[in-house]
Amino acid sequence: MMADDRVWVRPTPAIKDEKAEIGYNGLLARSGADSVWVHYGFDGWKNTQFQQMTKRGDGSFATTLNCRADRQVNFCFKDSANHWDNNSGWNWSCDIRTSTKM
Repeated sequence: MMADDRVWVRPTPAIKDEKAEIGYNGLLARSGADSVWVHYGFDGWKNTQFQQMTKRGDGSFATTLNCRADRQVNFCFKDSANHWDNNSGWNWSCDIRTSTKM
């Protein structure tokens, strides 16, 4: 799990070609957003996409992504009013490893 109470990725690091859960409980969620999308790309923001997240009972949002990259998943969030949370311009990222063995 990441050391940021606004965002989580499970497992951390993510595993290449497997699914990882990305969760969000940051500014947009805490401000009452009705919908949140994760904007993501891989290995330095290549092949960017948006994916709508599911609102959970505690007010946070989560979704799963297939980690089709070699090194890293990069991401930030937006709500239905087009407000963004990009971690003050730093965005978020999570390393991707190639197998479940350490």
